[in-house]
Amino acid sequence: MSNKPMPIQTAISAPFWDGLKAGKILLQHCSACAKWTFYPRRHCSHCLSDQVEFREVTGAGTLYTYTVARIPTLPEFAGPEPQLLAVVELDEGVRVNTTLVGLQESDIEIGMRVKPVRARVSEDGTVLLRFTGANVDLVELDEVPQQPEAPVVDADAAAVRQVALTDEAGLQALVSEEFSPWSNQLLVDQAMINQFAELSGDNYWIHTDPERARKEGPFGGTIAHGALVQVLTSKLQLDLGFEITGFTNMVNYGSQRLRFPSPVPAGSLIHSRARVKSIEKVRSGTQMVLEMNIHVVGQERPAVINDLIILYM
Repeated sequence: MSNKPMPIQTAISAPFWDGLKAGKILLQHCSACAKWTFYPRRHCSHCLSDQVEFREVTGAGTLYTYTVARIPTLPEFAGPEPQLLAVVELDEGVRVNTTLVGLQESDIEIGMRVKPVRARVSEDGTVLLRFTGANVDLVELDEVPQQPEAPVVDADAAAVRQVALTDEAGLQALVSEEFSPWSNQLLVDQAMINQFAELSGDNYWIHTDPERARKEGPFGGTIAHGALVQVLTSKLQLDLGFEITGFTNMVNYGSQRLRFPSPVPAGSLIHSRARVKSIEKVRSGTQMVLEMNIHVVGQERPAVINDLIILYM
C-alpha cells in the first residue's frame, strides 16, 4: 500500500467510487431541473431538489485550468516528474479536480479536449479518475507501487579502476565532493515494514498501523523504521567506479555519523548514492569513510545519511 491520501467513501459518494471500480463514471442528475451535480450530495446544487440519481457519462470534457507542481504538494507525491494538477470541465458542465497523465508540459493548453483515464491506485481495486489529451492512446493506468525490475548488467562495460591499498596517492585521489550515480531502486512497502517490525520487535503504531497513522500520525500514514532503511543499503547496488585491491580483510567498522533527516512513507521507492569522504592510515589498517545517502526517489533531502567506516587490513 501507499501513504498517498485516498478517498473516503460515504453513503452519498459510494456510487461514484464503486462506479469507477466497475469502469463507469457516474454523476448525479437532477430530474427536477435536468442539470448535473458534482461532487455527490443529497440535493441538486442548482435547484436544491432531492430528486437526484446517478447516471453514467463519458467523462469527456475540456481543460479548464492547470498548474505544474514542481515541489511535491506532500512528500508522498514525490517522484521524478512534477505533478500536473488540473481542473477539467466535463461536457455536462461540472468541474472535476484531477491530475493530468500521459502529457508533456508542452502538450497542455487551456481549453484542450480531454478524456478520462482510470488509474488503479491500491491493491483493493480503488480507482481514481485522471485525464489526458483526447488523442492520447491511454485508457487505464496501474499506479500501485511495484518493485522495479533489476537493472541489466552490461557485460561489455569497462572494468572499474583498481587502486592498490599501498598506493597512497591513488587512494587520496578517490576522495571527492561528487557523489556516485544513483543505485537501483527498491520498493519499501507495508509488507516489508511489517516483517521488519516482527523481526526487530519494534511494533510502534507509526510503522505498523496504517489507519491510526493516517489519523494521528504526523506523516499522513505509516513510515519505515530508520534502521530498516539503513539496512536496505545492502540491496542498493552502487557503482563507485573503483575497486580497492591488495588487502587481506575488509570489515564494516561502524559509522562516524548516522542520521535520519526525512521519513520514508510506506509504498516509497528509495535509491542511494555515495562518495568517498576520507581515507587515512590508522593503527589497524587503512580506514575509508564512505558517505552513503539514501533518498526517496524524487526527494532532494536524504532519508538516511550514513558515514560508513570501512577498514581494510
